[in-house]
Amino acid sequence: VDLMNIIDSMLCKGCDICISVCPKDVYAKSKEVNSKDVYVPYPANQEACVRCGLCEISCPDQALYVDREVE
Repeated sequence: VDLMNIIDSMLCKGCDICISVCPKDVYAKSKEVNSKDVYVPYPANQEACVRCGLCEISCPDQALYVDREVE
């Protein structure tokens, strides 16, 4: 599966809003911290994504992008 949910680890502050708003439980919290000492979410269940965009519009830091062109 091509990656269609991209999280910019340099913009993400680890608020986990994307995890809580996703109706399909696509995201999980990483077990490793980024350079800002943040556990950045990642699309652990990518194939369940329905590309609704809730995660993207809910992200306060515009750190998340959902590619709607992926087939």
